[in-house]
Amino acid sequence: MTPNVLHNRVILRQLAQSSDNAVMQTTVVTPDLAAALLPSPNPVQLLDPTGAEVTQQGTRRPYAMPTPERLREVWRAMVIGRRFDIQATALTKQGRLAVYPSSRGQEACQVGVTTSMRSGDWLFPTYRDSMAVVTRGVDPMETLTQMRGVEHCGYDPKVHKTAPQCTPLSTQLIHAAGAAYGEKRRGTDNVAVAFIGDGATSEGDFHEALNFAAVFEAPAVFFVQNNKYAISVPLSKQTKAPALAYKGIGYGVASEQVDGNDPAAVVAVMDVALEHCRSGKGPFLIEAHTYRLDAHTNADDATRYRSSDEVTAWLERDPIARLEAWLKAHGALNDDIVAATHAEAEQVASDLRDKMNAEATTDPMSLFDNVFEQRTPQLEDARRMLAAEIAADAEMEDHK
Repeated sequence: MTPNVLHNRVILRQLAQSSDNAVMQTTVVTPDLAAALLPSPNPVQLLDPTGAEVTQQGTRRPYAMPTPERLREVWRAMVIGRRFDIQATALTKQGRLAVYPSSRGQEACQVGVTTSMRSGDWLFPTYRDSMAVVTRGVDPMETLTQMRGVEHCGYDPKVHKTAPQCTPLSTQLIHAAGAAYGEKRRGTDNVAVAFIGDGATSEGDFHEALNFAAVFEAPAVFFVQNNKYAISVPLSKQTKAPALAYKGIGYGVASEQVDGNDPAAVVAVMDVALEHCRSGKGPFLIEAHTYRLDAHTNADDATRYRSSDEVTAWLERDPIARLEAWLKAHGALNDDIVAATHAEAEQVASDLRDKMNAEATTDPMSLFDNVFEQRTPQLEDARRMLAAEIAADAEMEDHK
């Protein structure tokens, strides 16, 4: 038996005996407990599409309006994030990126979630969450390294507390549940936040992650960006649930649904979810109702499965315009700040273009970095084999 296998078995045995024998206890489901798990019957909304405040009706939890100062920072990050996203899409059309899944239209989710987190929290993004990664503080060029095809991940996950962007559907949720449980065992109040798309909720890993996190009360927020399509498959062919947020109750996970194009509501719901996790109440599931304005990726033709009228209707629910109107009405934003922020966003795009003009360099030996904390004997063998091949090639070049 290898040391790794033995170590894993020890961990599994400890898990089975932990959490005060939680797996051996029987919970009596009272109406109050069930109500505490259920999401609100309608998505939480604090601002309507025009930017006017709305009265909360029927929400299962109280949600406080974030301060104008805080929301102004959210607006700023959304403006920069959208410009970054548009620039990345243009770079893909120019052939400088192999692929890019745009998140234009989902800025409230990408930015609202990320700015609500603390520096010690972990973020587990999908392939569509480049804007969130940039908002987290990762250099835009490093963020796009994977999309460029240069490296599996262009930034250090430990430094940024941000996992590599995940392309296989839902597998990052398993990682998030494990990381959250690890933080709990260490005695911290850090939370793991994982993004997921609506189509990925059909994957087994989604259900396994929720079940594990619930049983072991792992402080994880699972944030579903329901943008209505899993590539070309509409939500109606993914589930018969009244909303994806209702999937939490089957695992004992508190859940909520929110207007994903309302930045104020996203921040308010995230605040409640994060506090729920930090206070030891276990995981939280959020479904954000939003929309991707662009195609699934540059290789997709969205006109084959949705109408232009549908896209136009969602353009009218623009999260940036919505929050900008509210901020101006409350005296927290003026034309000078708007102009300066857009100039800042243009500079981010310009810097990214300049960096993309440089030829990418790769080190083949980096393939073996960040695979395991300590390289296994098999990985060391492969590393020595590649090093020998590189040395042999270099020697041949010297003799030419």
